[in-house]
Amino acid sequence: MLKILVCVKQVPDIDLVKMDPETGNLVRDGVPSMINPLDMNALEAALRLKEDMGGEITAITMGPPAAEAVLRECLALGADRAVLVTGREFGGADTLSTSYVIAKAALQLGSYDLIFCGKETVDGATGQMGSQLAERFGTSQVTSMSLIKSLDMERGSIVVEREVEKGVETIEARIPCLFTVEKTNYQPRLPNYRGKKAARTAKIITMGPGDIEGLDEKLIGVPGSGTIVPRIYPPVLPEAGQIIDEGSAAASAVKLCAILAAEGRI
Repeated sequence: MLKILVCVKQVPDIDLVKMDPETGNLVRDGVPSMINPLDMNALEAALRLKEDMGGEITAITMGPPAAEAVLRECLALGADRAVLVTGREFGGADTLSTSYVIAKAALQLGSYDLIFCGKETVDGATGQMGSQLAERFGTSQVTSMSLIKSLDMERGSIVVEREVEKGVETIEARIPCLFTVEKTNYQPRLPNYRGKKAARTAKIITMGPGDIEGLDEKLIGVPGSGTIVPRIYPPVLPEAGQIIDEGSAAASAVKLCAILAAEGRI
């Protein structure tokens, strides 16, 4: 049976997030959370493949207990199993630490033929997780995958299209393989009533630091992070420009010269 892993993340609604001007930290209190929109494209790609060829989809995320909500959304849409990796020890993790924990937890539950990730997250937008996970899972990878063309389990290969700067490439990759998914052909579906009802009571596998075998505490959370962000601040924007439109090029030129002269520039 085809085994598929989909990696998702709970993110704040970035349109509502504000910044504390004193601390430089994002103010998340009172800001609703949601599943990372680009992860929904990854889930949709997995669901279509399952519909065509059968198989089992496992959705996994690392986050606080509230991140259970995004996993239930995945279950409502058609995922078969959901895994929440949670614990204060994982707090402050960057992509390096997060990919380590996700891989350790997922591999403890089994192996996977295909792994799907969103191209990036809307809160961090580093685009690093897919490649790091592929390295940790020991799989081949295709970034910016836009369409699955064919899958041959007997040959152990998959043919896909990927978006590049000047067009589309067709690539054959060996299985197991990880994909970061573009939204071009995989617009997310909406859950039906039956799926939402079943997801409310579905069991979610919860794993803390003590539940993951062989976990190195030096490689999780802040100690395992290769990057630390001490402060976030908005860019300093220049003063707004002035549009000169006096009705004609000649009149506008006269106006421009007057402004420059008043400022002592000419």
